[in-house]
Amino acid sequence: MDNKGSYRIRNASMSELHIMLDWAAAEGWNPGLDDAEAYYVADCNGFFIGFLDDQPVACISAVKYTSAFGFIGFYIVKPEFRGQKYGFQIWNRALEYLKGCNIGLDGVVEQQSKYRKSGFNLAYQNIRYEGRGRGIGTVAGSPQIQDLTEVSTDMLLSYDHKMFPVEREAFITSWIGQSHARASGYVEGDQLAGYGVIRKCRQGYKIGPLFADSPVIAEQLFEALVSSVEETALVYLDIPRINEAALKLVDEYQMQPVFETARMYTGTAPAIDMNCLYGVTSFEIG
Repeated sequence: MDNKGSYRIRNASMSELHIMLDWAAAEGWNPGLDDAEAYYVADCNGFFIGFLDDQPVACISAVKYTSAFGFIGFYIVKPEFRGQKYGFQIWNRALEYLKGCNIGLDGVVEQQSKYRKSGFNLAYQNIRYEGRGRGIGTVAGSPQIQDLTEVSTDMLLSYDHKMFPVEREAFITSWIGQSHARASGYVEGDQLAGYGVIRKCRQGYKIGPLFADSPVIAEQLFEALVSSVEETALVYLDIPRINEAALKLVDEYQMQPVFETARMYTGTAPAIDMNCLYGVTSFEIG
């Protein structure tokens, strides 16, 4: 520890979560305008910030969805304080908080060896792609596509749970209700067969999640979402590399790769159908 001051780690408040989002923006992670509220609802005790005297210098999130599953993100040390073990200490605090959980993260690809030392193993790689909006109202909507807020909560949570290891009602309810977002579901009969959310970010928009039972449904949802924003807007989609249909989708729309992450877990990778996962909800909390 730097002997020039006293270092302490504590839970971050909502206002301090906004500081963490600012740091994430400075790292080029491009958070959404309303992300803080939804993240905090997921686990208000799962955000940590490290102070050197009264100055915040490091942060991390360790969202505990259940006693069996958690997710780490927002692992940031301010550049001028790196290499002084502040990050190591706050990392250990996150692992301690999630003790007993199967823990997931989306890490920097080049740092995989460091994560392995803490018990993480590679499951697959995610790739962020960049494209453009289609222009508002340019695509005629399918009658199966509905505003997701009009879909029953039970139907939404049941479908989301097929694509995520545990139920996350508080988070999803907040996520689809963001002020600067549109959430669309694909309804067949009385069943949800896919859904997606597009939200405004510091730069452009991000689509996430994008879940669908088939490539055709994924494309129709994607088109509905990108036609809800202006033609000049940047649009980002984070896809799992192992989903070949998702790779075809971004290729068809001439989206370009921006960067990759390594999705890693301390336990066995959750048993979800990766062929239905076309867009990751969030690199920060899973």
